[in-house]
Amino acid sequence: MAKNTYGTGCFLLYNTGTRPSVSHHGLLTTVAYQLGPNREAYYALEGSIAVGGQVVRWLRDKLGLIKESKEIGALAEAVDSTAGVYFVPAFNGLYAPHWDPTARGLIIGLTQYSDKHHIARAALEAVCYQTREILEAMSKDSGISISTLHVDGGMTVNDLLLQLQADIIGMQVVRNHMVETTALGAAIAAGVALGISNLDTSRPPVNSDTFCPTTSSDGKHAILCIIVDIYML
Repeated sequence: MAKNTYGTGCFLLYNTGTRPSVSHHGLLTTVAYQLGPNREAYYALEGSIAVGGQVVRWLRDKLGLIKESKEIGALAEAVDSTAGVYFVPAFNGLYAPHWDPTARGLIIGLTQYSDKHHIARAALEAVCYQTREILEAMSKDSGISISTLHVDGGMTVNDLLLQLQADIIGMQVVRNHMVETTALGAAIAAGVALGISNLDTSRPPVNSDTFCPTTSSDGKHAILCIIVDIYML
């Protein structure tokens, strides 16, 4: 199972079971959970993205394109594409899988036609493309094709973001109605480890929304990869 948390940054984990898997494609090996001191630990591959929701804050506070973060969806949805605009929000360098602290931000493809709507949509797509890079690295490391991405975090209240994410990764994206599942999971794991709660797998799953891919973005992703590669030379 793979899950991405969309906060100020993004953190994507893929459960690899009870044996740690060492990445050869720019990811980290981490402990996913251990339900008590005498229980087996489960491990995960992790990919981190420096700038997730922070790019929305930047558009709000530095460019003044929106007054509130929640306005980003409507602004980006006013156009049906970025019209060739790409955004690499490397404000603090690039994390997984590049690990380049010297990288800096880039907006490319601007024309006289470009406006704030295209930049806003490109900013959301940038988060999705970075997620795709990590998922591809996870598939290479694990040898398993990931078919579903579970998501949580503050940014996931944005339906457009999740539809873009499904289109860009070519797989379904599942959002629980309880969007802070990372905090919930940590609380449940702590309760189980201390013996004050238990995991009841017979309980019905939490209600969720599923976003399915409607278009292919392989060509656009290839262009963005070329932009990043050239920029990092």
